[in-house]
Amino acid sequence: MSDLRRLLMEGQEDLGRVGAVTAGKGKLPPFVVVDSAGVEVEPVTRYLRDLALSDMSPLTSRSYGYDLLRWFRVLWALEVDWERATGADVDVLVGWMRTARNPQRRRTRAGGATPGTVNIRTGKPALAEGYAPRTINHCLTAVYGFYAYHQHFGRGPVANPVPSSRARRMALAHRSPIDAKQRFKRARLRQRVADTTPRAIPDAMWDELFAAMTCDRDRSLLLCYVSSGARASELLGVALGDVDWAGSRMYVISKGTRLRQAVPISPEAIRYLTRYLDAVGLPGPDEPLWRTRRGASRAVSYWAMRRVLQRANEKLGTNWSLHDLRHTASTRMANDSEMTLRDVQAVLRHANIETTGRYMTVRVEDMFDKLQEHYNRPRPQRTFAAGYDEADVKAVFGG
Repeated sequence: MSDLRRLLMEGQEDLGRVGAVTAGKGKLPPFVVVDSAGVEVEPVTRYLRDLALSDMSPLTSRSYGYDLLRWFRVLWALEVDWERATGADVDVLVGWMRTARNPQRRRTRAGGATPGTVNIRTGKPALAEGYAPRTINHCLTAVYGFYAYHQHFGRGPVANPVPSSRARRMALAHRSPIDAKQRFKRARLRQRVADTTPRAIPDAMWDELFAAMTCDRDRSLLLCYVSSGARASELLGVALGDVDWAGSRMYVISKGTRLRQAVPISPEAIRYLTRYLDAVGLPGPDEPLWRTRRGASRAVSYWAMRRVLQRANEKLGTNWSLHDLRHTASTRMANDSEMTLRDVQAVLRHANIETTGRYMTVRVEDMFDKLQEHYNRPRPQRTFAAGYDEADVKAVFGG
């Protein structure tokens, strides 16, 4: 067993792809984890039901389900019962995630970007082969919450196998939103996450991307994204009845609050949206606004819109993503001298203004002309006040 632990931690042994995350039989929980025989893993079902009762999004339940499935695959491989798991088993999980290849990163298309390389045009790195630090930390959070839930009812091991920073948890529990963030030492096994600046599309490259769109449907979608700052899934769920033409806005279901909220759209976006609807006809009031162009009429899915952007990237040699459109809208608004940070926070629907403040950044792309002037400016010549002999100055100061 010790050999198997070492092999798993070093990524030399793959976890068996047993079990799955499937839709629940009832409403609570919306998703469940099943083992290799298709039987529900009851301890996980209880925890996911508790998340649903705590008003967590179904997508959160699904995400935690996959994290816990990964954890149970480790336990099944090690032949350890979940109630007897220890920190040593969590070490195996983290070691495997740090060294194993992420199946979502495997490229099947010929000519795809090599994982981890940086696109020369956009400056954006391609996703690395393995699991990202945030993914590992998210998995640890899910497993920690799973055991904390069962400990509340006296089940499972006495000590939570996932290490935590007690000082950090106590400080965050009493932190005021207006206070500056405190720095704490990471808990054991937690990964270092780089604090990167949001990646917005420069204006010249935005014009290229917009020109690469092949129809008014895609042009209107891009313009709505970059003028509203809405998330990809939010905008694709808009129906005809959600458009306020006179008010130049749309109503979307916000990802965080799940409330129906208004987002602005630009006059140019309305113009292209009108052209698109004039060509294909108006849908019903409750039917999706953006529909497929081939086959039976249905809503454009996230994956279909992602493929639209992929085709444009292949043509332009770029690697922009749908979320970059939200970053672009956010950066444009935050750096507009006529808009306050509170205004931008309201448009983007950020719960914390610190999140909005991240977009007030200076981009190298926007400084290109200033940098060229700086590089071409002659070097300053040393001069001396009248009355001083140059030889005397050199003797005193060198030269």
